[in-house]
Amino acid sequence: MELRRFAVEKVRNLAFIAHGGAGKTSLAEAMLFTAGATDRLGRVDEGNSVMDFDPEEIRRKVSISMGIAPVEWKDHKFNLLDTPGYFDFVGEVKAALRVVETAVIVVDAVAGVEVGTELTHRHALAAGVARMVVVNKMDRENANFTKAIDSLTNAFGRGLVPFQIPIGAQADFKGIVDVVRQKAFVFSGKEVKEEAVPANLQAQVDAFREQLTELAAEADDDLTLKFLEEGTLSEEELVKGLKMGILKHQVVPVFVTAAGKNMGTACFMDAVIEFAPSPADLVEFAATDANTGEDLMRKIDESAPFSALVFKTTADPFVGRMTIMRVLSGKVHNDQQVLNVAKGRTEKLSHMFIPKGKGQEQITEAGPGDIVAVAKLTVTQTNDMLCDEAHPIMVEGVQFPKPVFSVAVHPKAKGDEEKIGSGLFRLAEEDSTFTVYRDPVTAETIISGLGETHVDVMCDRLKRKFGVEAVTSEPKVSYKETIRGKAQAEYKHKKQSGGRGQYGHCKIEIEPIFEGANYEFVDRIFAGAIPLNFRPAVDKGVQETMADGVLAGYPVQGIRCTLLDGSYHDVDSSEMAFKIAARNAFKAAFMNAKPILLEPIMRIEVRVPEQFMGDIMGDMNKKRGRIAGMEPTEDGFQVIKATAPLSELRRYAIDLRSMTQGRGEFSLEFDHYEEVPGLVAKPIIDAYAAHRKEEAE
Repeated sequence: MELRRFAVEKVRNLAFIAHGGAGKTSLAEAMLFTAGATDRLGRVDEGNSVMDFDPEEIRRKVSISMGIAPVEWKDHKFNLLDTPGYFDFVGEVKAALRVVETAVIVVDAVAGVEVGTELTHRHALAAGVARMVVVNKMDRENANFTKAIDSLTNAFGRGLVPFQIPIGAQADFKGIVDVVRQKAFVFSGKEVKEEAVPANLQAQVDAFREQLTELAAEADDDLTLKFLEEGTLSEEELVKGLKMGILKHQVVPVFVTAAGKNMGTACFMDAVIEFAPSPADLVEFAATDANTGEDLMRKIDESAPFSALVFKTTADPFVGRMTIMRVLSGKVHNDQQVLNVAKGRTEKLSHMFIPKGKGQEQITEAGPGDIVAVAKLTVTQTNDMLCDEAHPIMVEGVQFPKPVFSVAVHPKAKGDEEKIGSGLFRLAEEDSTFTVYRDPVTAETIISGLGETHVDVMCDRLKRKFGVEAVTSEPKVSYKETIRGKAQAEYKHKKQSGGRGQYGHCKIEIEPIFEGANYEFVDRIFAGAIPLNFRPAVDKGVQETMADGVLAGYPVQGIRCTLLDGSYHDVDSSEMAFKIAARNAFKAAFMNAKPILLEPIMRIEVRVPEQFMGDIMGDMNKKRGRIAGMEPTEDGFQVIKATAPLSELRRYAIDLRSMTQGRGEFSLEFDHYEEVPGLVAKPIIDAYAAHRKEEAE
């Protein structure tokens, strides 16, 4: 059965964000069950929820990817986007927040504001979406609404005010009071009974309603005037002002649930209809004309030209690539041809559907605010724009965080090299925070993600989806070798073993190049000491040796090699003989030219709350880092800029999380190569020498 189409005013897009374990998925499941979209209340701990359907999610009992499902409630449609709470999967949070109007921040009634609450709230602020808070698990032992509200107010400010307060707590939690309507709703099984506000809660309701009235008045000039003149607002004016305040991000309403027992869910859903913005409330969005480059505003309306942003891609070995997009403007229907603006190619949208966990609901058309999936698009990837061919536009895509934790990977079974490569690249298409590349220096395949758990999950998916098991290890550092001095050496390769012999003789000089080219070969032979046709072989022999390394087996860079002299034999000389001579001459000269090892130095920016500054700077000094500067941010954080060797930062994602209780973030970029200190270089060089000796034996 096809889902109903809803006018854009009737659509609500909600991203559930929170610290892990606060009950995001449970709340989404309760909404699905309450609306009749499912016939049983799914539970994460039982592995039967709609949103957490991935085998890894069921096994780990946590969300690791975005779950999407539609809900129809009282002639409105909610698109629910359930995001992971674990830090390693923040890319899913950012993707969800880019395509919704409202972030629902779920808070545990026992724990209150946690690290993940702070982080996801910051992402919601950056995304510029309306915010709602749900204090969940009011039925838990030690649940305390007052403490939860105090921690929320301290963290997020004055605009955060309860729209609902609980009746009872823990085992005695039995209902909520609607502060706006001044009515009580008591839960009795599946029934919700409307009653008068309990006398013991009236003073608390009056205090919160006074705060709401002030916030509503501040949201609109006309309401401000009336409030100043009369000191009060009607219920209708209060609702209007609060909705405007939420839309302007000045008001953050707080609601109450016990989602595991499906208590308060219906009341929250009614509040979503009344207070959460629809796409139509935003009226228009900023875009750029793809043809002219001019900025424009596109109406969020069915009559506008079609445009949609792809915010998620999933890879399946059987179904293929599934593309999920948010329709921004206009209408689109099955079999419509649209333009992929970034690729300059057209795509046919066949078999459109709306995701519902791992299931699908078929649709034939979609409009503004709809979240739609399409299978088997040819070139479309995450962050691409799909548009009406005559009116192409570009909008800002999802700002995914860059990977910060890397491991080397190779197949467990011989012969699976090609299989592991294609599987990893398919997974990288699916997750924009996961990358795969081949390190040209170490010849290792490197996969990178947002943390150790992220990388582990991707390896598990590789095995499950593509049938190939991977073995991981710490990546080798891409060291390089060079020289600081000048040296000469010559080598005569002479071999006679019956028949034609081998003869090659060259004398070379090497010196460092500090700027410009990475390698330079200079021919300074006069007359015919070495015939012209053999001189390129000397050059080639030197370059091959540079690629293999001399000091510790790493590529050599920054060398000028001058061919000074040599000799040849009319019969026994050959290109191979001169290559061998050049290789040995270069090795001898290199070891006499003050050889050094170079290491990659990274530019790092660490963003942490101010109280962790001392720990971070002390740790950076231990990692041979150099602090370049510090900058305070408006939200009380400090950005520390530094440079440090890559070898010291390979597990920094884990270290920083430990030092800052998960509050720190960092970015890493290559900056330059620098000499490795002698004490650090010695064990690397010694290990290579021991390895060579072992090979020789």
